[in-house]
Amino acid sequence: MLVIPKVEIDYIFDIDDETFAGLQLFAKIVSHAIKKTIDCKKIGVAVVGLEVPHAHIHLIPINKVSDMNFERAKMSPTQEQLAQTAAKIRSNLK
Repeated sequence: MLVIPKVEIDYIFDIDDETFAGLQLFAKIVSHAIKKTIDCKKIGVAVVGLEVPHAHIHLIPINKVSDMNFERAKMSPTQEQLAQTAAKIRSNLK
C-alpha cells in the first residue's frame, strides 16, 4: 500500500512538519488495518522516492527481510482481488 500526501512534493523531507507528522500518523493507523487483514509478521515501511516525483510511503506486509526487496518480481493480483483486499483493510480501520 502507498500512503501519499495530498500536497505534491517530490522529496519527502521537503514536506512541512505538520504534513509530515500527519503522513506518518496516518501510515501507522493504516498499518494496523493491513496487519489485521493480511497474515504477516510485521508491516515494513519504505520511502524510496525514485520511482515517481511525488513523496509517498510504502507499507508492505512482511515475514522476512527479503520481502522488502523492490527488485523481486511483483505480484500480479487481479483487480477483483485488489478490491477485496482494499475492502477488508477499510473494514479493519478504527
